[in-house]
Amino acid sequence: MDGYLGIVLIVVLAALLASGGLFLLFRPTKGRQLPPPPPAEPLAGAPEEEQEGGGVATLAPPAAPVEELVKPPELEVPPPSAGRMVRLRARLARSQTTLGRGLLDLLSRDRLDDEVWDEVEEKLITADVGVGPTRAIVEELRTKVKVLGTRTPDEMRGLLKEQLLAQINPGLDRTLHTDVPGDRPAVLLIVGVNGTGKTTTTGKLARSLVGDGKSVVLGAADTFRAAAADQLQTWGDRVGATVVRGPEGGDPASVAFDAVAKGLTEKADVVIVDTAGRLHTKTGLMDELGKVKRVIEKRAQVDEVLLVLDATTGQNGMRQAQVFAEVVNITGIALTKLDGTAKGGIVISVQRELGVPVKLAGLGEGPDDLAPFDADVFVDALLGD
Repeated sequence: MDGYLGIVLIVVLAALLASGGLFLLFRPTKGRQLPPPPPAEPLAGAPEEEQEGGGVATLAPPAAPVEELVKPPELEVPPPSAGRMVRLRARLARSQTTLGRGLLDLLSRDRLDDEVWDEVEEKLITADVGVGPTRAIVEELRTKVKVLGTRTPDEMRGLLKEQLLAQINPGLDRTLHTDVPGDRPAVLLIVGVNGTGKTTTTGKLARSLVGDGKSVVLGAADTFRAAAADQLQTWGDRVGATVVRGPEGGDPASVAFDAVAKGLTEKADVVIVDTAGRLHTKTGLMDELGKVKRVIEKRAQVDEVLLVLDATTGQNGMRQAQVFAEVVNITGIALTKLDGTAKGGIVISVQRELGVPVKLAGLGEGPDDLAPFDADVFVDALLGD
């Protein structure tokens, strides 16, 4: 009996053990803590960083570098206007000495008969001096030669220089009126036909004035040509001049008015207004130019009206000048392209016809190749050394 009970107890214990193992095997895992995952392998070549507890963590790839902000260009410091024409004299002489040397060769001949004087007259007229001034020069030269009796090369050069200077009239006031009394800025209006270099002249003039220590506001009143406003903006940005512009095709008079208002607000020294290049045969456009001037004068006086002429156009430029003079009161002339194939006599004829002086001379493509006109330097360049 005892043996039988022992067997039963063994079977019961075995059954209990078997059921307990199954219970443990199928028990829910809620609350169980899983073993931590193995540490991640660092990326090849990536930097490592120590974590708390001594582990090593991989860093994310570095972000793309932020692009540097584009820095505005440094402002240029233009040279002052004083002495520019002297510095550019050689450039002028290279293109203009043909006239002077040709005249001196003729006047240095042993015999000065009527045929020679006719050649002298022809050379002067061909150089766009004009018929009236040419006759005056030839008559004076013939008289002086008879009185002197001798005609050394130096004497003839001196006589010719004297006559050319007399026709250019060094006594004319060539001052650019950029200093005005009171708190208002001086106002300069730039006019001319297409292709004469008006916008470029405006930008170069702004550089010259900044070089003289003046603050400048530019008015881009050529609203019919978007490139003109962009070009003027570039000129202004280079020297720190404020540029006032309007919408393409907008009212030029409105832009001119706003430019003067800006000059008053900023207490600028000078406001330069660049107008659209007008064909002198278009009556409506010329009338609009008169309107621009009248609108400006509601805020400030116009101190200079500069007519930009291409010196290579010769007598055609003279006709343009006359028509502009009828619309606005021109106070001065800016002759461009005098360093090219221009005939220097245009200086004499345009002044004689308009009664106003050449105040500025364009002598090259460089930004500082606009110079205050100097009659003595100009004639010396014509005659050469």
